[in-house]
Amino acid sequence: MGKLDGRVAIVTGGSGGIGLATARLFLEEGASVMIADVDESGLAEARRSIDSSRLETRVADVSVPADAKALVAATVERFGGVDVYIANAGIEGKVMPVTGYPVEDFDRVLAVNVRGAFLAIQTAAPVMAQGGGGSIVVTSSIAGLVGAAGLAPYCASKHAVIGLVKSAAAELAPAKIRVNTLNPGPIDNRMMSSIEEQASPEQPSAVHAQFESRVPLGRYGTNEEMAKIALFLASDDSSYCTGASFVGDGGYLTQ
Repeated sequence: MGKLDGRVAIVTGGSGGIGLATARLFLEEGASVMIADVDESGLAEARRSIDSSRLETRVADVSVPADAKALVAATVERFGGVDVYIANAGIEGKVMPVTGYPVEDFDRVLAVNVRGAFLAIQTAAPVMAQGGGGSIVVTSSIAGLVGAAGLAPYCASKHAVIGLVKSAAAELAPAKIRVNTLNPGPIDNRMMSSIEEQASPEQPSAVHAQFESRVPLGRYGTNEEMAKIALFLASDDSSYCTGASFVGDGGYLTQ
């Protein structure tokens, strides 16, 4: 038996990285999964690479209220409900000093990372409550717990979702809905590569080495390792966990 047998999960930012790894793992554990992303070609590739009748895909911008509402409605229509929502969609934005950061780019980072999480909770919670409860996991970051030069909007957004989750957890507990954050450290995926390349276009490998040198375990994490934390939070294994931040960073924050 799988840990998510018979359950329905939504995974946003699901065309790659942590999102796709999570969708794959959830399918292996028995869930029916709706993955959503703004990247239509990425979703099509994900669909081609996964052979499962329990997988559905949908193009959606999580920062748009109509898209967020339609995503939940489509999942209910296709699978009959929503038990788990992995609000994983997020963007890193530009890597540059806060004093010169374009306001429109700041607004976009917060729209995707914070408003997207807010809309996920707002649209999923009523459906989960009707079904007797559920689990919402918002992907934050270790940047939600500490600052990072050049990443002020990203850090601000990831701090914000932790506060959002704590409030939502308190409000939704009577409905048996748990809400937590997953806080990855440096992970070997597109987002970290983008940060490295923006920080040092000529020597991104040096930035990679600098990050890696701060990880006591001596390496970047993998998407699959973060997916396993998401599985813990989605399953009954974490039945007494809500309003908390779960860090997967190889010990980065111990330094």
